[in-house]
Amino acid sequence: MNQNPDPFLQALRAYKAAVLAKDLDAFLALYDDDIHVFDLWGAWTLHGIEAWRSMAVDWFASTGEESIVVDIEQPRSTCHGDLAVGHALLTYTAFSADGIQLRSLDSRITASLRKVDGIWKIFHEHTSAPIDPASTQAMLKREGNG
Repeated sequence: MNQNPDPFLQALRAYKAAVLAKDLDAFLALYDDDIHVFDLWGAWTLHGIEAWRSMAVDWFASTGEESIVVDIEQPRSTCHGDLAVGHALLTYTAFSADGIQLRSLDSRITASLRKVDGIWKIFHEHTSAPIDPASTQAMLKREGNG
């Protein structure tokens, strides 16, 4: 049995916790200073931790009193030396302060990580959703098992 922890899965679990807590510092700690993100929302690309910080501040603020639960499915990764890459399916579900489910969406994530001073950091992240060919709209709900 492999005794080495999976850096990609550890990062996803920490991401899930940081998003639920809306903990900006914990969220940003997952990323290298030169992070390059191909994000699903709004911007074609985000480069650098300050651009990523601005996105996270806006995102967390936009949810108000809601909580966002991130579910992780089908994580797969490979690690070689100080580099790791992984992909997974994520579901983001918003809940009201009373615990009522408000909405959810599905997303795909691919992340590349490297060790920085002995700590795994995401240096590239790509989130996406398929495009419906008839409507050219993003398909934010997965059908079947993805």
